[in-house]
Amino acid sequence: MTDQPAPPPAQTATLAAIRRRIGLPLRLADDYSTTATIVSFTGLVDARQHIALELGQPAAAEPPLVRVHSECLTGDVFGSQRCDCGPQLREAIERIAEHGGYLLYLRQEGRGIGLYDKLDAYALQDGGLDTYDANLALGHQADERDYTSAAQMLHALGATRIALLSNNPDKGAQLARLGITIAKQVPTALHLTDANAAYLATKARRGGHDLIAQGLDGHLR
Repeated sequence: MTDQPAPPPAQTATLAAIRRRIGLPLRLADDYSTTATIVSFTGLVDARQHIALELGQPAAAEPPLVRVHSECLTGDVFGSQRCDCGPQLREAIERIAEHGGYLLYLRQEGRGIGLYDKLDAYALQDGGLDTYDANLALGHQADERDYTSAAQMLHALGATRIALLSNNPDKGAQLARLGITIAKQVPTALHLTDANAAYLATKARRGGHDLIAQGLDGHLR
């Protein structure tokens, strides 16, 4: 993938600033540990307490590897099998620590609808709706996530040309409109289980996530 040039300055995100940087030793289960720097910010457009983890050190002339990860309490903390969020989070930390870059952790649970509404959406999914239609049935958009704060964070970090670790085309498109150059988009692994196969198939079919080449095609028929 060739560089996607940044749009004109009028479309870039408004400025934010780094508030504080703190060293943070990480231990993921019993078989992996690393050290990160956790970064907080001021001036974010949505006033939420998003954070970045700075991990590793990119090689000279290489863009930092960046994962923009939306909060998922059920998957990230409790290991829910309904989604692939927890495994994606761990994969991102390990890959970014090796390559060098940033994990942006955005506080926009349930594709932006909030924790309680996400749990209500789970109940609707148990009744037969997919993840997108469940959000719509609750009066939300199918995906309400906005990445303006993520672009602000990257500008504050000086990371305006990145390798984006994501299967989601909307993330790259939003960031590019906000002044971030996507040097390349790097796919995440396919974390497929019996419990999340339908969820992943819906992301591929309705959200355009790049999962076909990774072995999900059999679940889309």
